[in-house]
Amino acid sequence: MRKCKIGIIGFGTVGKGIYRILKSKYDVHPILKDIEIVGIAVKDINKKRDIDLDNNLLINDPYELIDDPTVDVIVEVMGGINIAKDIILKSLKARKSVVTANKAVIARYGREIYSVAAKYGVYVLTEAAVCGGIPIIEPLKRSLKSNQINKMVGIINGTTNFILTKMTNEKADYKETLKLAQELGFAEFDPTADVQGYDAADKISILTELAFGGKINRDAISTEGINKIDIKDIEYANKLGFEIKLLAFSERNKVNKEDSLSLNIWVAPSLIPKSHPLATVDGVNNAILIEAYPLGTIMLYGPGAGSGPTAASVVSDILNLKASSPENTSSIDPLLSFNFWRECHIINFDQISKKNYLRIICLDTPGVIGKIGDIFGKNDVSIESIVQLDVREEKAEIVVITHEVSNGKFEKSKDEINSLSEVELIASQLSCI
Repeated sequence: MRKCKIGIIGFGTVGKGIYRILKSKYDVHPILKDIEIVGIAVKDINKKRDIDLDNNLLINDPYELIDDPTVDVIVEVMGGINIAKDIILKSLKARKSVVTANKAVIARYGREIYSVAAKYGVYVLTEAAVCGGIPIIEPLKRSLKSNQINKMVGIINGTTNFILTKMTNEKADYKETLKLAQELGFAEFDPTADVQGYDAADKISILTELAFGGKINRDAISTEGINKIDIKDIEYANKLGFEIKLLAFSERNKVNKEDSLSLNIWVAPSLIPKSHPLATVDGVNNAILIEAYPLGTIMLYGPGAGSGPTAASVVSDILNLKASSPENTSSIDPLLSFNFWRECHIINFDQISKKNYLRIICLDTPGVIGKIGDIFGKNDVSIESIVQLDVREEKAEIVVITHEVSNGKFEKSKDEINSLSEVELIASQLSCI
């Protein structure tokens, strides 16, 4: 059987994990032995590496691998956006399939990349871009294709889940926990993309496109992070029977004329009932819950990051390409490839409908809860619960949980509550499911 020859671009945590899998001497599937590494592009060939490596494989120019006629597949695990995008597009135009873990590039330039792949008769596979080692991309492209996907909700960022788990279980301070996550390698030196929700928004954008078939405007996704979460919110949530998780949410809204689909998509820290399957997903683990017809509800769970899980997803994509190589078929597999097949758009922020949690600090005076309730009622916001949880120094903390309501009505109510003379400030606002 003809070998599948690959070039790896980038040799950080994931790149080394791929190398270890492909060089493993343990009991592995025979097809792995038909994958040959032609070269590995790195920034510094002379850098000392903590891995037993054939240094003859190292080169410092990634474009050498793209130009090499013996290379069948380019594996892009270098990260970044602009150079990575250029490498992916040039590889496709050289008629080399691409395997990438780069969610930022795919979320922003997926339409162009998939179009170029189709034009040149090659593939772009992205299993490692979302949820690390959890197989979610290929199931959406293949196994679940006979279903109508209606909703996806998940914990798809391991860094934030690690931080919130520590804050919940150990009453740990946010900044100290973030520092620990960085020391353990769960968070980047610059954690902005994780803690402010941008990474999760990239991922839910990719999953939404695969599930619903239309290009998503990544910048239109309503995105909030965990950087404003207070330990009090976690304590109050626990008292009320909830856990707090950073959730990514994508739901079918309605089909408009000419099969154009509107979608409700957001990323936000959210209260989850302790009985919900996602409530028990802790640490750096990820999980995605999918509601579909006629299948029903399923949940995929597992490690969301790290060298081993992410590298395993990359290698599974390489194996898929090996199985679909020209020696086995002369045409593109329509389920392995991907192209957009309809128009999709995200509904406006004011139209997004969800439950909400609000923590209000106010004067401990008679009638204040009634005034807050009246404002919500006047704006057609139904209240699930309203409780006073803490009183000190003549100040009270009131927590409100609403039923599902549009952001427009909720934000209007919040502004009016904030203007009450008894209200000192709205301390926090979270979503609920």
